[in-house]
Amino acid sequence: MTATRKDDHVRLAVAQYQSTQHQPPRAGRHDPAQRVSAFDDVRFMHHALAGTDRDRVSLHTSFAGWTWPVPLYINAMTGGSRQTGEINRDLAIAARETGLPIATGSMSPYLKDPSCADTFTPVREQHPDGFVMANINANATPEQARRAVGLLDADALQIHLNTVQEIVMPEGDRSFGHWPTAIEAITRAVEVPVIVKEVGFGLSGRTVARLVGLGVSVADVAGRGGTDFARIENGRRPHADYAFLNGWGLSTPAALLDARGRGLPLLASGGVRHPLDVTRALALGAQAVGASGPFLATLVKEGLAALISQLNSWLDQLASLMTILGAHSPTGLADVDVYVTGALREFCDHHKIPLPHPKEDYR
Repeated sequence: MTATRKDDHVRLAVAQYQSTQHQPPRAGRHDPAQRVSAFDDVRFMHHALAGTDRDRVSLHTSFAGWTWPVPLYINAMTGGSRQTGEINRDLAIAARETGLPIATGSMSPYLKDPSCADTFTPVREQHPDGFVMANINANATPEQARRAVGLLDADALQIHLNTVQEIVMPEGDRSFGHWPTAIEAITRAVEVPVIVKEVGFGLSGRTVARLVGLGVSVADVAGRGGTDFARIENGRRPHADYAFLNGWGLSTPAALLDARGRGLPLLASGGVRHPLDVTRALALGAQAVGASGPFLATLVKEGLAALISQLNSWLDQLASLMTILGAHSPTGLADVDVYVTGALREFCDHHKIPLPHPKEDYR
C-alpha cells in the first residue's frame, strides 16, 4: 500500500503542476488578472545605476553554521517504491552536477519496512560530497530519527509538519497534540541540525517562534502555491469530499514576512516557479530557496539531462537578476528595494506584519 501511495503522489503531483503551469508574468505588467501567485505581489524597485559586475556576484550562502555553494535546493519529494527510488537517484545526480543541496522525501516507508532502504540511499550514493537532508514526520521516535540520519549520513534532518495532508489522507494520522514534545525529543537525540518544514501550507511566525524553544535550528516556511497535498489526498478519496480545503494555508511570501525576526534562519519553498521567485524569496529574508514541482515535472517528462540543464539555467538567471539589482551575494538581496502590493499587502496590513521599506529615498 505504501509503495502504491508514493507512486500515486508522484503521478498526481506532476499532473497538478502541469495543470497550473504558466509563463512567468512580464515584469512591467500590473494587471491583477495576471497575478496567479502571491509571489507576483512582490516587486523590485528598479534603479538603473544599481547594477554591479557579474563576476563580482557569488551564489554562496551561509547560515546555521553551513555554507552552501548556491542558495537553491531540491526539496523533499519521494521514496518508498521502485519508481520513486529511480527518481531519487536521478534527482541526486542532478544535485551533484549542479552543486545543489537535496532532501529526500519522507522516510516513513523505510522506518516501517527497512527493505525499501535502497529507494533512499541513492541520494547519498549519487551525491557523496553534497549536502543531504533526511526527512521524517513528527511521529518518528528519536531512535527512528537517528536511523534515518544514519542511513544517508545526512548533514541535517528535516521534520515535516503536515496536519492538513494527514487529515485528508484516508489512512492518515489523526493525533497531533504530541508533536511539539516529539520534535524536542528528536532535536536532543540526533547529532545533526534539525530543520522543521511544512509541506505546502506555510509556517506562521507564531509557529516559528515556538520552534526556537524546541531546539530547532532552521525553519522552512514551505507555503501554499506549489503542490497542494490536500488536493492530492482528496483525489485518492472515493468521494473527493475534502475539496473545500483546496488552497488552505499561508502563501510562501506571507509566511516569510510573518516569520522574519522570530529567532530562526528561514528557508523558503512552496510555489517557487522560476528564478524571479527565488530572488523574491531571498529578498524577503530566506537564506535559501527550495523547489520540487518544477524539477519533478521536468525529470519525469523530459529526463535527467533536461533537469540538469534547467537547474543550471535557474542558477545562471538568478546570478543575472542579482547583477542588475546590485546584490553581490544572496544575503545582499535583503538590502534591495522591494515593495509589496495586492492581496499580500492586504494580508500584512490586516495582521500588522511590517512591510519592507525602501532602503533610501529614490524619488
